[in-house]
Amino acid sequence: MRSFKNTLVGLSIFWLAACDSAWFGRALPFPTPAQHDLVVLATTGPLTHSEDDSDPASGLEHDLIEAFARELGVGVKYLIAEPTEIAARMAAGEAHIAIGWLSLPDDAAQRVTPPLLHSHDVLVQNTAAPPITATTDLDGRSVHALSASRQLATLKKLQQSVPGLKVIEEKEGDIFDLLDTVDSTPSHLAAIDSSLVDIASQFTPSLQTTLDLSADTPIVWWLGRKPNTELLARVCGFVEQAQLDGTMARLEDRYYGHVRRLKQPDIIKFLGRTESMLPKLRHHFQAGQSIAGIDWRLLAAVAYQESQWEAEATSPTGVRGIMMLTEETADRLGVSNRLDPRESILAGARYLTLLKDQVTPQIAEPDRTWLALAAYNIGPGHFNVARNLARQLGADPGIWFDMKRILPLLAQPKYYRRLKSGRARGGEAVILVENIRSYYDILVRNEESFQPISPRLGRMIGLPTPRSGPRIRP
Repeated sequence: MRSFKNTLVGLSIFWLAACDSAWFGRALPFPTPAQHDLVVLATTGPLTHSEDDSDPASGLEHDLIEAFARELGVGVKYLIAEPTEIAARMAAGEAHIAIGWLSLPDDAAQRVTPPLLHSHDVLVQNTAAPPITATTDLDGRSVHALSASRQLATLKKLQQSVPGLKVIEEKEGDIFDLLDTVDSTPSHLAAIDSSLVDIASQFTPSLQTTLDLSADTPIVWWLGRKPNTELLARVCGFVEQAQLDGTMARLEDRYYGHVRRLKQPDIIKFLGRTESMLPKLRHHFQAGQSIAGIDWRLLAAVAYQESQWEAEATSPTGVRGIMMLTEETADRLGVSNRLDPRESILAGARYLTLLKDQVTPQIAEPDRTWLALAAYNIGPGHFNVARNLARQLGADPGIWFDMKRILPLLAQPKYYRRLKSGRARGGEAVILVENIRSYYDILVRNEESFQPISPRLGRMIGLPTPRSGPRIRP
């Protein structure tokens, strides 16, 4: 996915002209800290706005909206809408901004921001089916797309040149429901946004992208036909600045940085073990959540990355058990048998909590958790050295996006020769964290969240006092 770049002078002039235009008429009041929230009309989606009972709202566009609201010093009021409702509700002036991985509107009077990103439409199919590599191969075939999606419009346009193409509009379910059918039915074809391919591949490893169906198109926010003139200027300036100051790059990394690392065999093996091995371990991970306040699915993801859920795993360096604890760490945590799954999991949960406590509390999630996981791998000593090195090199030691670049430097003589801690395999720590993020993504989608028992009941049955803490969304 390619970030917006100011390479086309004519296009830049168009966006600037749009942002400088003065519109008159009825518009929502400018958001102010004391009186008015920023009202956002949002469709739900993995990159737009997603929320459930156990996790805070997330999504690339959601996070960007929150950053814009912080710049204005105001709160955000989200109005959830179906894709088919966006145009009419924005024309009616219900919201300041509409988000939903939106393309340029058909309505020429609808004002928009400069592009956030660019994407295009692609054909996806099961890897068991012969790949379709030309649009002419779609003659006589059926392709599914979500209702009111850009992909549906692309397919209907394609019918003009491929009249034998049958377009099937899916009015129920979401993108993952659509892809589940591709997974279960080798002959099934679907059209999706290219930005979702890597994310979807984590959950549907049989997915293959075989044909581009459209050219790149900008992803924008809609601002209504007659937006508040001050807000119009502020949001356009904010989007352009986000491209220049690294905000957009960091958000892309949060939602995409980890999903391109695991290969199809890795995902297939993991999904198999979630069925064959995880059921026997689930209650141990949930007990770990009860005492540490860390989502059991994250603990399970850590354990899989460390040992692939093998209770007797042992490394050449002497770390052992399902959470691969060193002898020193096990002694510190009072573990009598590192090969006992329950002991190892509970100790690993407590250890990860200790490492999170050592990370500056002001660091926001999920960065705080990813940083703690890196320390879990290379040890807190080497990790603190890496954070100091980040400061020396002008990077932010509290942002995982920056530390991903710094940690591998610990293996380069240019840097480790001047460090008291010596050489460290910082690159391995990056791989570990990124893999855990992917495994956690998969578990969040496929496994139910867990509500721990009350502290009082826990004390009655002998559990340690539980820790509380924010759950994280990768």
